[in-house]
Amino acid sequence: MAAGVQSVAGRYSVDETVARLEFLLKEKGVKLFCVVDHSGEAAKVGLTMPATKLLIFGNPAAGTPVMLAAPSAALDLPLKILVAEDEGGKTMLSWNDPAWLRERHGFAEELAAKLQAAGMFAKQME
Repeated sequence: MAAGVQSVAGRYSVDETVARLEFLLKEKGVKLFCVVDHSGEAAKVGLTMPATKLLIFGNPAAGTPVMLAAPSAALDLPLKILVAEDEGGKTMLSWNDPAWLRERHGFAEELAAKLQAAGMFAKQME
């Protein structure tokens, strides 16, 4: 896995995991900006890839202070969870490590705590 990326194996299919995450985000009052269906878009141009979807979500109350402290953090915010089927057919959930984001953009350690949600939500799908 790439530097700064954390992952867990999920117990549901990609589609069910995405549906469960969408419900969880709504339940917690977190804004879901969009779901990018990478595999669906690939199929539209005649290419095949395992089920792969990216949820982009956030909470302006948490993300805005980070971006005010380090404007370049907007390159990595809002938060994202990648839900993808691996070569063995297992669903994997991946997200950016908040400590890595802090190192990459140079914001204060206490602001990294505001970016823990992706990992917390992903781990609920284990």
